[in-house]
This record gives sequence, C-alpha cells and structure tokens, in this order.
Amino acid sequence: MISDHMKVNGMSRKAFIGVGSNLGDKITNCLTAMARVDRTPGCRISARSGLFRTEPVGVQGHDWYANAVIAVDVAIPARPLLERLLSIEVEMGRKRKRKWDPRTIDLDILLFGQEVIDEKDLTVPHPLMHLRKFVLVPMVQLVPDLRHPVLHHTMKELLDNLPGEGQAVIPLEGA
Repeated sequence: MISDHMKVNGMSRKAFIGVGSNLGDKITNCLTAMARVDRTPGCRISARSGLFRTEPVGVQGHDWYANAVIAVDVAIPARPLLERLLSIEVEMGRKRKRKWDPRTIDLDILLFGQEVIDEKDLTVPHPLMHLRKFVLVPMVQLVPDLRHPVLHHTMKELLDNLPGEGQAVIPLEGA
C-alpha cells in the first residue's frame, strides 16, 4: 500500500533501478546506495533482488561487479529521480571520467513504470538492459512476467533469448 506521502496527483509508479559497484567494498557500496534511494522523498524500495557477482561487460581487465536490481515505488517524475541517483553516486565517490571506468557505485533507471523516455541524458527503458544478464537475472528474480514496454517481451523471455556463454552472473551468498 502506498502512503499519502508517496502520492503525487494520486499516482505512483514502479521504477526498477540497477545497482552496481566494482571498487572498494562492493556489497557495502550497493547496500549503502539502496538505503540512500529508500531515504529519498517520494521513493520507497518495495523489493530487491539478491546480489550477484558479475563479469564486466564491454571492457577487459576490470574487477568483477556486485550487481542487483531494486523495485522502487516512486511518486516523483523520472528526471528528479535521475538527478537524485546521480547525486548519490557523487556522494559515494563516483568520478565520471571515461565510460567504462571502474566505479564505487552505478545507479541506472532501467524502467519507469511503462513510460518510454528519450531525452539527451535520460533514456528509459535503459537501451541496453535487454542485452545484459547482470540486469535480466535480477529482474527475472523480481518480476519474470513483466513486459518490456518497447520490446513487448517478458523479462524471462529476454533472458532466455541471450546467448548461454559469457556475462557470468553468480549469486553472492547471504547478500
């Protein structure tokens, strides 16, 4: 149930946010970021996937990641949510220099309700989510039958359509 402080014009949406870290204490970084999202006005985490140890994608020689997905009941628009996620990254020491650099924390809006947003610095659904096991495995854990708003396949179907090799995703015990 959504409390009154979660309502904007009587409406609330479910956002899915990817959480990842490959610097420092990765698990603690992810959990800290999740807690900060949950303390954001207009945001309440309603579910979270397990944490996974995941192989870096798009670059070689970097440390593996800890990754998860959180489901967040949001009563704020996508733009302020993005701004808050970016501020959490900065608060936690993220430096944006090059695209594939290691990071203390990475927070990505994967889905924002069933909205499709195509702006210069905000694209929802995340344009690569359907190609990434480190996103789809946690999404399937949370919402296997949820349909991608553009591709119209369920999260499980998207995962099942990925190649079997590469992009290792290993559950982290007790996380």
